[in-house]
Amino acid sequence: MIIGVPKEIKNHEYRVGMTPASVYELCQHGHQLLVETQAGVGIGFSDQDYQDVGATIVTNAADVFAQADMIVKVKEPQAVERALLRHDQILFTYLHLAPDLPQTEDLIKSGAVCIAYETVTSARGGLPLLAPMSEVAGRMSIQAGAMALEKSKQGRGVLLGGVPGVEPAKVVILGGGMVGRNAAQMAVGMGANVSVLDRNVDVLRQLDADFRGQLQTIYSSSASVEEQVSTADLVIGGVLLPGAAAPKLITRAMLSKMKPGAAIVDVAIDQGGCAETSKATTHQDPIYIVDGIVHYCVANMPGGVARTATMALNNATLPYIVTLANKGYRQALLDDEHLRNGLNVMHGKLCCEEVAQALQLDYVTSETLLN
Repeated sequence: MIIGVPKEIKNHEYRVGMTPASVYELCQHGHQLLVETQAGVGIGFSDQDYQDVGATIVTNAADVFAQADMIVKVKEPQAVERALLRHDQILFTYLHLAPDLPQTEDLIKSGAVCIAYETVTSARGGLPLLAPMSEVAGRMSIQAGAMALEKSKQGRGVLLGGVPGVEPAKVVILGGGMVGRNAAQMAVGMGANVSVLDRNVDVLRQLDADFRGQLQTIYSSSASVEEQVSTADLVIGGVLLPGAAAPKLITRAMLSKMKPGAAIVDVAIDQGGCAETSKATTHQDPIYIVDGIVHYCVANMPGGVARTATMALNNATLPYIVTLANKGYRQALLDDEHLRNGLNVMHGKLCCEEVAQALQLDYVTSETLLN
């Protein structure tokens, strides 16, 4: 199979779909790798690094898309990239379609086979290709939140861990999954007063046991969310409904009850955000103010630590890339129901129920399409 790795073009996105080590692995399986020039330069991988392991360097994205049977990326394809997709071509990347009708429509029109990292499941439960970026984003959310609380950013001027004689900041984390757990780890380590809200009591029990009383666990309800958000210095939005739009847990009305200069870091922004006032921002211009509340809503947070994030992501995606290349997409998807759960669009049909519900579109099951 010919596998193409284009350079990412989203604002301040330096990650790359495949590292030289991953390229080498695919070459050892007899596949041909096309890498766009400078694709990995932002994280220290030169064109020569890719050539040394067997890749062919291609001068532009159009040639990569034109020649490759499978495109491996990190972020969702931008409009100019979507125009390059063709019928039966495999696209393997993060898609986050639920809040993105234009992208969904373009992928349907392309006829491509679009497999989303974020909806691939595992036999143990969970989302194995979303997990590494959730770990990174969860940990980054606390350092981003600490920055947003500085007065120079119009924040409250509060130090997360306080100092002797001065109480620490209150950090409220909405969602006790991978993002929430990693955010909690960082916030507790910095000495903050941490509360985690979740609807799954088993998740709360596990957090309570793992953190040994270093944080407060609270069952998530409309009343508890409002109460905790109103008293928080920093709110981390880490809620996730796989494949679906994030629920709007923080209403516009709640902002007026929050402390002036408090901050919201909405990690759920890729799925539309969990605050009604959230809108996607970039690393270049990451924050904005609504009703005196600082909002940090960068849609590709892990891109800020691109080398670490790329290495972590490739560790997770490589086995799936090998399987898709060795078997072809049809057999690979038929053989593995968990990989099949990643299929969002195929041959002009939407096949993810959660996306269909969010965008009010028709869909067919992946089994129907594959058979």
